Amino acid sequence: MRSANTQIVAEYERAGAIWPRMGRFLLLFDLDGTLVDTLPDLTNALNEVLSERGHAPLSPADVKPMVGDGMAMLLRRGFAARGATPAEAEAMQPRFIAVYEAAATRLSRPYPGVAETLAALRRAGYATAVCTNKPQHATGAVLRGTGLDTLFDGWAGGDRFAVRKPDPGHLLSLVAALGGEAARAAMIGDSENDALAAHAAGLPLFLMRYGYARADVATLGPACVLDRFAELPAALAGRDLNP
Repeated sequence: MRSANTQIVAEYERAGAIWPRMGRFLLLFDLDGTLVDTLPDLTNALNEVLSERGHAPLSPADVKPMVGDGMAMLLRRGFAARGATPAEAEAMQPRFIAVYEAAATRLSRPYPGVAETLAALRRAGYATAVCTNKPQHATGAVLRGTGLDTLFDGWAGGDRFAVRKPDPGHLLSLVAALGGEAARAAMIGDSENDALAAHAAGLPLFLMRYGYARADVATLGPACVLDRFAELPAALAGRDLNP
């Protein structure tokens, strides 16, 4: 149960929610590029606000390396690619967020095996949570829209705490808020920020090769690189990271 002084993470209000008990192994997942391919809807929202300002659209390939540092940075990079100023991008941020959240899962889909693997991990006894730089409200929109929300004990968007990835405090604050221990937690992601945060927090790191990283994920110091999400249970077991 949630104690009076527990810092609530996420909008996770599902009736009967069970928070992880101390000692239960907690798996922290990135969202974009790890659990869900959100690139199509991010690209569409960005192009809509670019169009409203008279700028030409960007392709998904253009947008992909812009993802991972939060929506404000995505917007700034997108506008910079069309020769616009940071001030113009900042002025369009509320509009961008509104456009994105209105259709956050129109085209976005979980990667193959995500839902099934998460369900299996939870049946095995793992606790699961999402730690993403996407804003809290938008994170909830994506998780609910893809039907993944019921597979997590909570989530922390990039505006939930005072810091966000690559700061390790983002991960460690979520672990603490869920009643876990850093010694019984691991990070599963796809990008440089996931790697930096996990290493600084002292958490084992598993990286997905199919995500949005700008570098070869094998060079980011992971315990393991996975080609498919369904490989995760065996990778955890192989490193004695048991629930």
